[in-house]
Amino acid sequence: MNAHHQTFDVAVIGGGLVGKTAALALTQGGLRVALLAQPCVPPPADAAFDARVYALSASSQALLERLRVWQALDPSRLSPVYDMRVFGDAHAELHFSAFQASVPQLAWIAESSLIEQALDAALRFQPNLTWLDARAQALDVKASGATIALANGRTIETDLVVGADGAHSWVRAQIGSKVLRRDYQQTGVVANFKAERPHGETAYQWFSGGEIVALLPLPDGHVSLVWSARTEHADALLEHDPAKLAAEVERVTQGTLGALECVTPAKGFPLALQTVDRLIAPRVALVGDAAHLIHPLAGQGMNLGLRDVMSLAEVVAQKEAFRDLGDTVLLRRYERSRREDIRALMLATDGLQKLFAVPGPLARVVRNAGMAMIGAQPLVKRWLVSAALG
Repeated sequence: MNAHHQTFDVAVIGGGLVGKTAALALTQGGLRVALLAQPCVPPPADAAFDARVYALSASSQALLERLRVWQALDPSRLSPVYDMRVFGDAHAELHFSAFQASVPQLAWIAESSLIEQALDAALRFQPNLTWLDARAQALDVKASGATIALANGRTIETDLVVGADGAHSWVRAQIGSKVLRRDYQQTGVVANFKAERPHGETAYQWFSGGEIVALLPLPDGHVSLVWSARTEHADALLEHDPAKLAAEVERVTQGTLGALECVTPAKGFPLALQTVDRLIAPRVALVGDAAHLIHPLAGQGMNLGLRDVMSLAEVVAQKEAFRDLGDTVLLRRYERSRREDIRALMLATDGLQKLFAVPGPLARVVRNAGMAMIGAQPLVKRWLVSAALG
């Protein structure tokens, strides 16, 4: 074989959690997979926790278990969520309970680097997987296959290209999928804190003045902050020293967890709603942020991306013997399987963000009445929990 030319069944472009999970799922399905990505850079040894954490749903846990990644995670770095308390304007409150919903937990909170390092370890044991630390710079799709030219001068041939390369996806640009993006004019500010009072494995969320503040439980009495703040306010928060930021979080969360000590530097990332007109093209499928972006208020973005991976792997596994991996008929099955889930979650998160961003006393009354109505309906609450669990 020409050393400058290799052939694969699938090429996964993008090395975040979704891309690496896709590569692992497909190679465990017996396919020869090329992964254009780099291994995770572990956080500094003295870092208390990774600044970026995810709330993993039951469906995400099940996928990672099936891939034998979940079992490799250090349980002392995971925190279950048994309860969720949501506070609106004035004293409106919603309480979701794993016990009342008859589920083991509502979610698991896990650090991004913890999951990615476990994925890297699992990928290294896959004989059918090839890591390619090179950037794709040209994609040529023909009836016989897709050719990807790499920046290092090599080329690869593949039957299927999976675009998992994020919100500004290069793969998506190559297939001409149109993007509709709306900037929320907000920045997500993330940091971790040591809390004075025990969090009781409870996730807290406050809707206040058009902004959303969440404290997610971490092990050993720590919590992770996700503050969806107006961009100019977020810029000010990111300039605070750790003590001033902690004091501000204590104030806006009404001292619920007592004194807070900031243990990781705050980081910010812009928030936007992003949809694409199609998830597929001949020999190409998009997954994760390349396919959709939603507001983080429900903590479901990563779960949505992992459900993309689950659906794509299932469609590929059920492929008829005569059908090519890049067959548009096959890929349309994947696109159809994802349309409703993506649309429903986008409408829900965008609608909630809009509802709580509307100023004025009338809007406040409507929000409080809506929260009270949901709180009084156990069946509605159970449906919301089941939707969040995936």
